Amino acid sequence: MDLSVLTRPSPRTSVPRTLARIALGLALVGAGVSHLTVARGEFQAQVPGWFPVDEDVTVLASGVAEIAIGGSLVVLSRWKVAVGLVAAAFFVVIFPGNVAQWLEGKDGFGLDTDAKRLTRLPFQVVLVALALWSTGAWSAVRGAGEAGPRSDG
Repeated sequence: MDLSVLTRPSPRTSVPRTLARIALGLALVGAGVSHLTVARGEFQAQVPGWFPVDEDVTVLASGVAEIAIGGSLVVLSRWKVAVGLVAAAFFVVIFPGNVAQWLEGKDGFGLDTDAKRLTRLPFQVVLVALALWSTGAWSAVRGAGEAGPRSDG
């Protein structure tokens, strides 16, 4: 991977990618705010029992991280590749919490059966892919950039 993609301004992206990036950013900001306010208890269900940090502290910290990442997706378009990589990494890092919710049988956000909790797991891959695609990070790290007619494929 050419690390210069992290230190140089990001290439322009298409309108669909830009709209997806902004929507993802706004969704993260909304989720982060709900971590800090109305859904703290629901998010605590996603903190694995083995995680060595207090559930409430974990939820608050991850909420702050979501607000920061989401806001960055919206306003730091010049650095969207780097922010996209951070967002994708964040979705990977929190995935064990989703797996733990399923394995530990914790209810939260209407996920009140093992089948519902298991069905949710593949959607984390969609979030990772959306973060990488909408910011052009996938193309940038592969060296393809945004040039050419197939850049939105």
